[in-house]
Amino acid sequence: MGFLKEFKEFAMRGSVVDLAVGVIIGGAFGKIVTSLVDDIIMPPIGYLTGGVDFSSKKLILKAADEATKQAEVSVNYGNFINVVIQFLIVAFCIFCVIKALNSLKRKEETKPAAPAAPSKEETLLTEIRDILKNK
Repeated sequence: MGFLKEFKEFAMRGSVVDLAVGVIIGGAFGKIVTSLVDDIIMPPIGYLTGGVDFSSKKLILKAADEATKQAEVSVNYGNFINVVIQFLIVAFCIFCVIKALNSLKRKEETKPAAPAAPSKEETLLTEIRDILKNK
């Protein structure tokens, strides 16, 4: 039972749970970015380039042969272009989020810290000094 208890403590630590949440949100964000690139960004780019659909662009190395049932061998560079654009969008979004967090952190650092209240000993010594001054 010690092994299971140790595993439970490990799995329920804040960093592991935070990592799991981050992975789940990252997966969902990846789907959003994929849709953004495929459905919103690439169609206008394809229109500007004369109706080119990058996802279907490929360099055929060997054509499919239905007689021997051999599949086509091709380099799908259009899909690679889509993935690179998706990466750039994700990198830009992460950059913007980190930049915003850093600017918030800088604002917190510029606030001066409140002076610490004097300790009981300092207060007592100050009172004694003031009493001796008045005598």
